[in-house]
Amino acid sequence: MHVLRGAWRRLMEFSGADGSATYLWPRWLMLRAAGIIYVIIFAEIIGGGGDPLIGPRGLTPVGDFLAGIAQAFPNPVIAFLHAPSLFWISGSSGMIQALGWCGLVAAAALVLNLWPRGALFACWVIFLSFVTTWRAFSETQPDRVMLELALVAIAFAPAGLRPGLGASSPPLPVAVFMVRWMLFRLMFEAGLMKLLGGDPHWHNFTAMDAMYVTTPFPMFLSYLDHQLPFAYHVFEIILTFIAELPGPLLAVFGGRRGRWFAFVVWTVFQAGIELTNNFGWLNAAAIVLGLVLLDDQMFATAAEKLRWPARWRPAPAAPAPVVPTCTPWRLQALRAALWTYFGLSLLFFALVCGLPTEGFPFALARPFKAAFWSFRSINSFTLFAGTPSNRYAVEFEGSNDGGRTWRLYPFRYQPQRLDQLCPVIAPGYARFEAALQIAGYSDPPSPLFGIVAEHLLRRDPAIMRFFRSDPFADRPAMMIRLPVYRMSFTDFATYRKTGQFWRKEPGGVYQPVMYLDEQGGIKEVGSELDEVRLLAGGGDAQAQNHLAYLYAHGGDDIAKDPAAAVQWYRRAAEQGLATAQFNLAVIYAEGDGVPKDSAAAVKWYRLAAEQGMVDAQYNLGVIYAGGDGVPRQPGEAVRWFRRAAEQGDAGAESSLGAMYVSGTGVAKDPVEGLAWLTLAAEAGDRDALTARAALEPSAGTGVTLAARNRARVLAGEIAARKKSP
Repeated sequence: MHVLRGAWRRLMEFSGADGSATYLWPRWLMLRAAGIIYVIIFAEIIGGGGDPLIGPRGLTPVGDFLAGIAQAFPNPVIAFLHAPSLFWISGSSGMIQALGWCGLVAAAALVLNLWPRGALFACWVIFLSFVTTWRAFSETQPDRVMLELALVAIAFAPAGLRPGLGASSPPLPVAVFMVRWMLFRLMFEAGLMKLLGGDPHWHNFTAMDAMYVTTPFPMFLSYLDHQLPFAYHVFEIILTFIAELPGPLLAVFGGRRGRWFAFVVWTVFQAGIELTNNFGWLNAAAIVLGLVLLDDQMFATAAEKLRWPARWRPAPAAPAPVVPTCTPWRLQALRAALWTYFGLSLLFFALVCGLPTEGFPFALARPFKAAFWSFRSINSFTLFAGTPSNRYAVEFEGSNDGGRTWRLYPFRYQPQRLDQLCPVIAPGYARFEAALQIAGYSDPPSPLFGIVAEHLLRRDPAIMRFFRSDPFADRPAMMIRLPVYRMSFTDFATYRKTGQFWRKEPGGVYQPVMYLDEQGGIKEVGSELDEVRLLAGGGDAQAQNHLAYLYAHGGDDIAKDPAAAVQWYRRAAEQGLATAQFNLAVIYAEGDGVPKDSAAAVKWYRLAAEQGMVDAQYNLGVIYAGGDGVPRQPGEAVRWFRRAAEQGDAGAESSLGAMYVSGTGVAKDPVEGLAWLTLAAEAGDRDALTARAALEPSAGTGVTLAARNRARVLAGEIAARKKSP
């Protein structure tokens, strides 16, 4: 019983109900710091986190979103509860900017201590309007921490227009308890989920091996911390668990010493994360909220021990029972609202802990869970319960030349080059890039990337501002692809030698290529044939040749069309692609679906042959030897047969050997002829086998031996030629 009475006494002290402390200075500091964070939040909204994201022409227009909610829930009250936002009034760009500026004014008023309760309420209402409608751009916990902090701090803040330190309006014990209860949940739930969440990284002490690589915006201190020994990373994990498990329990049951311990460990822990990661204002907000662990008496004791000058020491008021200054009905309404908040947050806390809620009294609040969840102001804090094992980065690459070359859209902060790390941006928050980094892990793929790609293809200047530069200032991109890369830190020795922080390996494709069609519409490549057509239309010679082949032969997905085949072969051939030149020559030589044209065949064969294409050289030799549609020219036939034979073509070797034996187009030379026939026969050419068998008996032993020696020399020359670049 003595232990229980002591625990109860400590709990009353923690909740501020025992009247042993005042909280004017911690409250004053906490509210000013919270106001500064809200100034940063609304300044970023005005600077590009508003209209480009949810404006009428933004990535996810708020008007379309709310129209969908209204269609799903015709009752306006129910619709509002599912998406509480002032943008129901208007989703225009003007409204977005107006709310951003109003929020900034409210945040500045909070910093300046002007009507703090009204300023907090305005910050909460306006920020909630954005968080509700940002959707994919507000998937992480920093926004929800600030929403809940603003809401619960309203009752904690002093009353009045210019309250100063607020000595005439001290916080009610129930208000003290609620802000401390929020801090306890923020601390304890995060630690509890690391134990219960099932992520092996926390159980085998490897969380820090992955943390700094996979953080959305790794900076230089992230890289340095990653290089530290495993023992130090184990220390970091131990510090994490101390700050998040015994720390909050000591804050509740350890008296002032316990709260000092919890405050110092919590502050060091959060400051370390702030310095080695880039989690926006999350860690700053956690430190700000940690101030509520202190009281005026603790401030005064610390100032005395640190020997601060007397004029700088806070002079706490004598502890006394807090007398409410509001009317009884307002006091009862306030208490009812705060205890309702407590009950709902306790429900969320129980769910995080995995406890059954059916038999609990607050289980009656379950029907209201969905409505309160939409307000995002009563939350479960499961920060970093899971850590990805690898860093995967999805990038935007565009092409304006039919896919022959691709250019990277450079992010402002995300690392893409091997020698690149992020700058320090916290407590700022690069919302656009953070959302893309998180969405890159989604399965199935997030539609957000396709939306961004569409705006890039349309050269939306508001979206281009999210990137460091425009890689297509010369000519707009016509297609965009989204490759995935697996990124990992190099070791420090590699960095000192090369200046590179990253190893970057291809990890596949996030989604198909997107492109602008001839009518200016956005389309997605849905099949290999679509991609071939897209690249061919953009001028890619290889794709044009492939598309021509498909038209020439037909198949399940494409009808045979010789005229189209000739068209696409010609476009590729005119770009100098030897394969297309050869294929076009074959069509003209055979008259396959088009009028036979030997002169055109010779023209395209010659162009391909001059680039060293063996088949074209051999076919050109056959045409000149036989006079097929062109004057017979044995000398030209010998020249092209020789070029093909010197590359090891058996048919050309056989034909060249026969011409030397007969003296057609070249001086008669039985040794040279039999040598080429020998090479062709050894390669399996049947005509050469037959000719050699007929010639050797009549040629005599001397010619035969000389021819075999010459064949060995020719074979060596051909082999050497093939090896040379």
